[in-house]
Amino acid sequence: QVQLVESGGGLVQTGGSLRVSCAASGRSVTDYALGWFRQGPGKDREFIAVANKLATINHYSPSFKGRFTIDRDNTKNILSLQMGGLKPEDTAVYYCAASPLVLPVLPDSYRFWGQGTQVTVSS
Repeated sequence: QVQLVESGGGLVQTGGSLRVSCAASGRSVTDYALGWFRQGPGKDREFIAVANKLATINHYSPSFKGRFTIDRDNTKNILSLQMGGLKPEDTAVYYCAASPLVLPVLPDSYRFWGQGTQVTVSS
């Protein structure tokens, strides 16, 4: 079992930056890849980025590469997502998730999910 708790969401203006974090706990966190997804109003859950279990490889959706940065710290079991150049369309609930696969991009490949943190970007 892996427990995931996101934090750091909030209200930010267009063009601003925000960092969200995910605290992971459980006996085998480092057996899992950790990824970030988001789900906007009326939209499907969308893959953002994933870090492999050793925190040596990151993979991004092309939609976010260069604007969002994922970071995994296995000494603290923290996964973070630094977001820049935020736009109103980035408004969503941001989720972290854990998968036993290497660098999965599909939501169904993830076994454990956090409760999400709301990010709202005002225009």
